Amino acid sequence: MKVLVATEKPFAAIAVNGIREVIENAGYDLVLLEKYASKADLLAAAADADAIIIRSDVIDAEVMDAAKNLKIVVRAGAGYDNVDLKSATDHKVVVENTPGQNSNAVAELVFGMVIMAVRNMYNGTSGTELKGKRLGLQAYGQVGRNVARIAKGVGMEISAFDPYCPVDVMKEEGIIPVGSVEELYANNDIVSIHIPATPETKKSIGFDLITKMPKCGVLVNTARKEVIDEEGLEKALEARADLKYVADVKPDNAAVLEEKFPGRVFFTPKKMGAQTAEANINAGIAAAKQVVAYLRDGINKYQVNK
Repeated sequence: MKVLVATEKPFAAIAVNGIREVIENAGYDLVLLEKYASKADLLAAAADADAIIIRSDVIDAEVMDAAKNLKIVVRAGAGYDNVDLKSATDHKVVVENTPGQNSNAVAELVFGMVIMAVRNMYNGTSGTELKGKRLGLQAYGQVGRNVARIAKGVGMEISAFDPYCPVDVMKEEGIIPVGSVEELYANNDIVSIHIPATPETKKSIGFDLITKMPKCGVLVNTARKEVIDEEGLEKALEARADLKYVADVKPDNAAVLEEKFPGRVFFTPKKMGAQTAEANINAGIAAAKQVVAYLRDGINKYQVNK
């Protein structure tokens, strides 16, 4: 069987070596398609692939149609909105992610940006400390749990809104559960977003929610840019000169926001949450192991298109 690693942004060499070892030890062939120039390259490489491992690469209906032998796609990372799940299901292709492998890397980036924000982007003026401040987590999954772990060490009070996580679980882990997203925003100095981009969540965070934040609130987004109503964000920053927005996902109106609100917004040049050597290796090798588990034993523990 042929396993294709299709990465416009390649894995680190050490991760590729680990992936190769897992795949070839299972008796499968590994093919690399790195830094490819066009979708045509991807379609050609996928034509006889039994499995595809990707990062942020788009696997849509056209790819599914071209990949006649395809059985599984594994996204090395937590998010999987770059894969057309409906088309995959229609083509009887299993789609999996690798939850938890990038979580610590993303959580550490959250705090890197938060500290920069509360210290006024290091512009030489007096900022504030995080100890004693209130942190709200919008979703309490793997990344949220890691953010909470770090926040406890800093001495923050932590609450979370996640309708899919039992209240008892949060309480056992020292997290204050809140009953609504509105309450989360209204009662926290810093809100960290960790929700996926779905039809229900896209553009769900806008003017009304953001302006509920307390004075000098900081909103942090290491999730997806699509969950932000960018016009609403701009209006909120205009209406509240005390608010800040920092993100690992550059909005479409980034240039406008940077010009209008200098010192109050910050965006990484590209999505960098998982851009650590450790996360790169962990996610890639986990993806390879999941491919082998499915092709060899039919194990689909992390399937997301059931």
